[in-house]
Amino acid sequence: MADSPDCDLMSLSPLQLFERVTEQGEKVRALKAGKAPKDEIDAAVRMLLSLKLSYKTATGQDYQAGLPPKDLVLINNGPAKEEDEDLVDPWNVQTSNAKGVDYDKLIVRFGSSKIDTDLINRIERATGQKPHHFLRRGIFFSHRDMDQILDAYENKKSFYLYTGRGPSSQAMHVGHLIPFMFTKWLQEVFDVPLVIQLTDDEKYLWKDMTVEKAYEYAKENAKDIIACGFDINKTFIFSDLDYLGSSTGFYKNIVKVQKHVTFNQVKGIFGFTDSDCIGKISFPAIQAAPSFSSSFPQIFNGKDNIQCLIPCAIDQDPYFRMTRDVAPRIGQPKPALLHSVFFPALQGAQTKMSASDPNSSIFLTDTAKQIKTKINKHAFSGGRDTIEEHRKYGGNCDVDVSFMYLTFFLEDDDRLEQLKQAYTSGELLTGELKKVLIETMQPLVASHQERRKQVTDEIVKQFMTPRKLAFEF
Repeated sequence: MADSPDCDLMSLSPLQLFERVTEQGEKVRALKAGKAPKDEIDAAVRMLLSLKLSYKTATGQDYQAGLPPKDLVLINNGPAKEEDEDLVDPWNVQTSNAKGVDYDKLIVRFGSSKIDTDLINRIERATGQKPHHFLRRGIFFSHRDMDQILDAYENKKSFYLYTGRGPSSQAMHVGHLIPFMFTKWLQEVFDVPLVIQLTDDEKYLWKDMTVEKAYEYAKENAKDIIACGFDINKTFIFSDLDYLGSSTGFYKNIVKVQKHVTFNQVKGIFGFTDSDCIGKISFPAIQAAPSFSSSFPQIFNGKDNIQCLIPCAIDQDPYFRMTRDVAPRIGQPKPALLHSVFFPALQGAQTKMSASDPNSSIFLTDTAKQIKTKINKHAFSGGRDTIEEHRKYGGNCDVDVSFMYLTFFLEDDDRLEQLKQAYTSGELLTGELKKVLIETMQPLVASHQERRKQVTDEIVKQFMTPRKLAFEF
């Protein structure tokens, strides 16, 4: 590395500055170890101090070796550190703990903020609505800059919502409903536009399927999303394979992000290797682009300063840490985020569900009989080995999948607490708890299926047509 900057330091991202400081520090150590001339060492030290100053100016914090800037904590796809057993990235979720991922540790590792009682109360004051049970129960547990969204909303300044779905199969499962149920509530209480990205291009790149099949899945998944009850006048659903070719604003933002993220950065953030296809390496810019209102000129009248709020599972956070790092350098506001926990597989909370394993979850196409059989046969129990032991010692709600599912789908707080107390005390048996879950899930899925039947191809086309929504910007 040269002793003087090879580019304007002010144009570098915090992560790029971090990397430059690290490299220069190594150079100084090498020069000293090799007993280089004093003037050469002094010049290298001056450059190191200059880089550290630039880093502190950009981030507001002193450089610390091994600690990248907060919004871009490096992760990889290899085994997690021994003291941090959970592996979480956009493609893998693994933990050895039957309770599931340690979310408090994940907040620290990812550098996000916990959704606390004060924030929940502020949301209630701002909207005048009782907080969604996903907030009350910690299902959405972490955030980035939600306070800024509330500041804007309280000052009559609008924002918009962005969430998405990777259409890897024709049938979605009940876990896929979680972000859409919460996003629908957010849209209703804040009355803001919503864009929903279907990343059919991503699934083509990562999965063994044709482009045509990926697009077909996108349209089928759109029917399930629409069946959640979104308002057609306030919601735009788009397929990347479709929309990228029709929106100059969308593609311009993709290119801007691509220019400001290095291959070294995406390797560090996403764990890409030299054998990954270039489509995977460039895809993060495509998922970043909907975070910017200028990607939707038909909705926001060409304005590029409307802030975005993204409700998503926390495994998607690496995409948006990258996006938040790039945003100020391309003149865009950083997107804010609300993170949810992972929906557990029927077999336990150690991994995410697999769309390829029909017994790992309840699918939106399942019959009432299939739901009953799956829960009775496959739902991991926190109960004891015998009825006598269960009556004496009680069950463990922390690992019981039936209770976990009820936490997501049983809206009555008092009823949920009654079940918890009864199961923990041993009064309620595992079979009885599973019966409550069956009676909760059967009508929920049946109701969704009825709504989905009403979603025609023409309705899907209307939702997916670029157009002005019922808002003025």
